[in-house]
Amino acid sequence: MAEDGFGELVKAVVDVEREIMAAGGELHADEEALLLEQGSEQRHLWGINIYPALPPPDRIEFDSLINIRPAQGNRSRGVGDPETRAGILRVLERLIES
Repeated sequence: MAEDGFGELVKAVVDVEREIMAAGGELHADEEALLLEQGSEQRHLWGINIYPALPPPDRIEFDSLINIRPAQGNRSRGVGDPETRAGILRVLERLIES
């Protein structure tokens, strides 16, 4: 997927509530829209970048414009809440082979 897209990374959006993920779109917003159409709630959607060639500690980058949501206390492109980050990692662990 990375080779077909950006070369070294895959953009993905994780629904931490439903424990599903959309990946491979050109923009996180595209994946977000797909998940919203399928019944996800925006407050549970978080954008990440996956670098498949890197080892697990460095493989995930919590960085997306869709993550900026001051109403939820997240004022940056990252994911500030440790519980949310852990939830994203749990979903990825279940869906992606190491």
